[in-house]
Amino acid sequence: MPFRYTAALAEQIELKWQQEWLDRGTFFAANPGGELTDGDGGHAAPGAKPFFVMDMFPYPSGAGLHVGHPLGYIATDVVARHRRMQGDNVLHALGYDAFGLPAEQYAVQTGQHPRTTTEANIEIMARQLRRLGVAHDPRRSFATIDPGYVRWTQWIFLQIFESWYDEHAVRPDGGRGAARPVSTLVDAYRNGRELPELDWLPEGATWADLDEVSRRKVIDSQRLAYVSETPVNWCPGLGTVLANEEVTSEGRSERGNFPVFQRTLRQWNMRITAYADRLADDLALIDWPEKVTAMQRNWIGRSEGAHVHFEVTDADQPLTVFTTRPDTLFGATYVVLAPEHPLVDQIVAGADDTWGEDIPEVWRGGAASPAEAVAAYRREAAAKTAVERQADAGRKTGVFTGGYALNPVNGESLPVFIADYVLMGYGTGAIMAVPGGDARDYAFAQAFELPIVYTVATPEGFEGAAWTGDGAVVNSANDTLDLNGLDVAEAKSRMIDWLEAEGAGERTITYRLRDWLFSRQRYWGEPFPIVYDENDLPVALPDDALPVNLPEVPDYAPRTFDPEDADSSPEAPLSRNSDWVEVTLDLGDGPKTYRRDTNTMPNWAGSCWYYLHYLDPEHRTGELVDPKLEHYWMGPGHNPEDVHGVGGVDLYVGGVEHAVLHLLYARFWHKVLYDLGHVGSREPFYKLFNQGYIQAHAYTDSRGAYVPAAEVEETEDGFVWNGQPVTQEYGKIGKSLKNVVSPDEMYAAYGADTLRVYEMSMGPLDLSRPWETRAVVGAQRFLQRVWRNVVSEETGEVTVSDDTPDEATLRVLHRTIAGVAEDMGQMRINTAIAKLIVLNNHLTALPTVPRSVAEPLVLMTAPIAPHLAEELWQRLGHDRSLGHEPFPAVDERYLVEDTVTCVFQVQGKVRGRAEVPADITEERLTEVALADANVQRALDGREVRKVIVRAPKLVNVVPA
Repeated sequence: MPFRYTAALAEQIELKWQQEWLDRGTFFAANPGGELTDGDGGHAAPGAKPFFVMDMFPYPSGAGLHVGHPLGYIATDVVARHRRMQGDNVLHALGYDAFGLPAEQYAVQTGQHPRTTTEANIEIMARQLRRLGVAHDPRRSFATIDPGYVRWTQWIFLQIFESWYDEHAVRPDGGRGAARPVSTLVDAYRNGRELPELDWLPEGATWADLDEVSRRKVIDSQRLAYVSETPVNWCPGLGTVLANEEVTSEGRSERGNFPVFQRTLRQWNMRITAYADRLADDLALIDWPEKVTAMQRNWIGRSEGAHVHFEVTDADQPLTVFTTRPDTLFGATYVVLAPEHPLVDQIVAGADDTWGEDIPEVWRGGAASPAEAVAAYRREAAAKTAVERQADAGRKTGVFTGGYALNPVNGESLPVFIADYVLMGYGTGAIMAVPGGDARDYAFAQAFELPIVYTVATPEGFEGAAWTGDGAVVNSANDTLDLNGLDVAEAKSRMIDWLEAEGAGERTITYRLRDWLFSRQRYWGEPFPIVYDENDLPVALPDDALPVNLPEVPDYAPRTFDPEDADSSPEAPLSRNSDWVEVTLDLGDGPKTYRRDTNTMPNWAGSCWYYLHYLDPEHRTGELVDPKLEHYWMGPGHNPEDVHGVGGVDLYVGGVEHAVLHLLYARFWHKVLYDLGHVGSREPFYKLFNQGYIQAHAYTDSRGAYVPAAEVEETEDGFVWNGQPVTQEYGKIGKSLKNVVSPDEMYAAYGADTLRVYEMSMGPLDLSRPWETRAVVGAQRFLQRVWRNVVSEETGEVTVSDDTPDEATLRVLHRTIAGVAEDMGQMRINTAIAKLIVLNNHLTALPTVPRSVAEPLVLMTAPIAPHLAEELWQRLGHDRSLGHEPFPAVDERYLVEDTVTCVFQVQGKVRGRAEVPADITEERLTEVALADANVQRALDGREVRKVIVRAPKLVNVVPA
């Protein structure tokens, strides 16, 4: 049939409308003023509510998209189209997170510049998304590698670098604690503010006592972006440092699966820890999935407890440990330090040259002295990953340092060990070990023959190791403190009060969160807008020197020589261009030679603020974002659902894999920008929605190797490939599983609208679902029926009539309108499609389809299958795109149920049911109930004393 809705006709229609939308500017998002207008050259309509919907930033892979990728893009497109039809001014755009390791690794292998690879990948992805029919505003698209975008990323870094965190500053929201320019800190020191405690500062020094270099060092130590010698996750295989979040639970790199080691390197850090409380507390103000907020709170890891100070032999300062259970201090029987702890050297230096006779053999680590034992153990610990060091499995290892710590509550001398399960990056790098209340401490105590004291009463019959349950406190008293008999909570409070009174400790809060390691020893990233002077101190470049662009380098490979060597050192590719590294600049005091930073920013930098660039991609005001535009699209009060007035993107859709990394970092940057007055919203993303994943069948042969899924055939005996039996499994779609299905294949076989309908109808959007190519035909058949209900397959003419719909059709229509509108508002797109199928099937059974029903069906279908809907809308005689047509209005009259289910009871027990008219009278309902066979059977001939009627839903018959 020449006019049958086939894949070929779908392609013609889809390409036609994609070009029409572009030519007309149909989906241009209009700013309230300025250069960015709508497709007709106008600005936002008065009274139109702004709605900012956003997808998580995609990385342009060389493989392009597979059918799992479009799920979120289709969903946000459906929501955006529906909101436009509700009269909202919708901003929906897409850029590309284009710095990243894959392009750099490809450059290492081939010598091709990462920009060339990345731009080609962007072109592929942009083509595939355009072919999908997503209604983005193309004027607002960009990539993080664009020089103009890099300029503003570097500018934000400098804002952070030129700021410090003032705990006493009052924010616009009334809270205390905010970023402030470092110039205010300089002024405070000039006016007598006490200097911080720094190792190199003379005791009692004042600002006036310091020379210019020392003053700069004082300020640098308090910047929100600072350089320090930092324990880092060093990955020789990638030649770079990784953030904690980029290391797997097995202690290997997420990218490449290389081993990761603990090293101390000079790195840029961002003081995200200053924002720990705000990042945790403000999660209560935004509409995010509980799973994500829990993950963020766990990562921040706020713990309330106490710092306890132990006097240590041969150390010139006390040892401080953090504990959430200070009530167990009477049960501490030994102390453990991280091998890297700075007090270890002092303790060992003061220990005996050889072991004393009273030192158990198991404490000695097979060495002749504490010094030898500690040195050997440190070498072993350095070769392990952080995860390996903290693994619960296996025998606990450690050695005695030769020193002792004095327990402040009972004066007992506790042996000080080093053990690799204690890390310097967590807490204070030291623990007081209470084997009676901690399983790990118990295992160590058993291995090293150390005493075990219980401080919480164990239950009757307890025969075990550590007791971690509740109970009354025991074995916990001295001359001035008695905790015995108290519950744990009260004992904690009493113990902390006693420690503070004795000067042996204080209440405190600690965090799992660590400052963000912001340096990468890579080429393909944003260069730091920093140079170093003759004193090796960082100097910010002026705004007119931005952007700092990447130089050409002879090769892109990070040089570490041995990917398994923890002691290898990084050589950043940028260091190989000496003409770029050594630069002569006049930064206000005459031309001088400076050294550029040869590290680059992590790829998270560009994705921390990209949502702001959508608002103001031209930066015509010379600001990061025009305040009027930020207030219009994201400001507090623009979204009526935002009851706390925090502002932010109205709807942000993406995978849960970004729950910690990107989302936490972006929130941190946004809060700094808020403190400094560059944005008026307190949070970047008000509502977050995590879509599920599309998985697909994969097949393995007898060796366990994956075979091409597309070549597998199903037989009566199972699945075969090239005549060999294979095993079917489910997995993520990807090259490694050889089960990739490209959207290009689906476009060719079915059309983009069919792909859209299929992916949206597979199940609830937030759940993962299996891909089944053979099931796509069901979505195609639905669209073919919609087409046939409007257009003749023989002639191509419109077949709708001007007939008035009957009562039944009107009821189905308006129930569908109400149901689809509600489902769309709740992102239940799969159930909205199901309702459209019911209406469409109803129309198929009619002799002719009334125009007054066909047009609402087309409008409701438009967000999901926009190309088909546009074509039908045009054929129905409309010359304007339906993209901004109002969504059909519901007539409440047709939502009233014509029948309801009435329950018949006898003496309060249900005996029958019947469908009755919704407006049935009490008299008629009584007659129906008494005539019901089940009611008569229950009465069993008895007289009726009373009938209680609650028309139309209940009748209760009371026999005599």
